[in-house]
Amino acid sequence: MQPPANKQPAPLRDTLFQQDVRPGDFEFNDRVVEVFDDMLDRSIPFYKEVIVSTSRLLDAFLRSGDTVFDLGCATGSTLLELARLLPDKKLDFIGIDNSRPMLEKARLKTELFSKQAVISFRQEDITAMEYTEAGAFILNYTLQFIRPLKREEFIRSLYASLRPGGMLILSEKILLHDRGLNRHYIDIYHQFKKGRGYSELEIAKKREALENVLIPFTREENTALLKNAGFSSVSPFFQWFNFASFVAVKSS
Repeated sequence: MQPPANKQPAPLRDTLFQQDVRPGDFEFNDRVVEVFDDMLDRSIPFYKEVIVSTSRLLDAFLRSGDTVFDLGCATGSTLLELARLLPDKKLDFIGIDNSRPMLEKARLKTELFSKQAVISFRQEDITAMEYTEAGAFILNYTLQFIRPLKREEFIRSLYASLRPGGMLILSEKILLHDRGLNRHYIDIYHQFKKGRGYSELEIAKKREALENVLIPFTREENTALLKNAGFSSVSPFFQWFNFASFVAVKSS
């Protein structure tokens, strides 16, 4: 039986793109941090369900005492939920992010729930950091913000840092080769966001802000990226229209 869910203070509502002005490129600054948890909840379909599914994969594959790195950990929500769901696994959770405001919020939340003993954070460039042998890496909605030319080398470095039998969890926004179907998927996603309270203006402005920052791959390209890095087993475990999650396992 799981302990009761964390009762966090309600996050501030995301209203960053309500003004009819041209936004700059999207940045993970103080303004974004204040509303980031609400932004994720209202912008990422089945966000919490993917974390629960991730916990089940970690429970199945990891050993007691393994280290789990969350790369691009933001405000620490994923690690807090994993620590809640897997208390008996005795995992060591480390969140890495290059945004100081994000990590300040993550540390406050971790202290609030007294999880400092199992969760720690580091301010680093995830593509430049050297990792110790890991049981798992989590890359949820993070790789899409890394320049495409750097992704293969980055994934190869993660593969090399995993212990045999370790795993990488990758969640991304994806493109489709079929342009017509891709357009329909995007329209359905915008309907999802409108159902979560975002206006047409907010959706359009955020899309403009992300245009040169978030560069998605197709499902096939992400799969090839993981296999080319050396992963013996790569499989999607979730897809909702233009969002997908993959598990990649290093041969033992």
